[in-house]
Amino acid sequence: MVAVPRLSHGILSLNIQTKEELYEAYLPYITNSGLFIPTLRSYHLGEEVFMLLELMDEGDKIPVTGKVIWVTPKGAQGGRTPGIGIQLSADDTTLVNKIETYLAGTLSSEKKTNAL
Repeated sequence: MVAVPRLSHGILSLNIQTKEELYEAYLPYITNSGLFIPTLRSYHLGEEVFMLLELMDEGDKIPVTGKVIWVTPKGAQGGRTPGIGIQLSADDTTLVNKIETYLAGTLSSEKKTNAL
């Protein structure tokens, strides 16, 4: 999984290549669901971000808008991956359904993710 800041205005590109990477990034317990985006760039809580998401075998990039709901800073305890958690908008139900289809049967797993 690779996240690359594109511009200083919060535009990111996130490429999720495997089901495992998707499981580690997906935040189903957030209202409207969310994604964890690894990044070293500084963000503020509440900041709106725009992301182009490449999801495994999908041919096109999916435009996603979200709000930063937490920040894991560089050097966080426990060797946590630095990055941001974004809350998806209520308009992203098609994306959420697509993600949950990919992750069918694994969402109840207790396997560690980038967020918990």
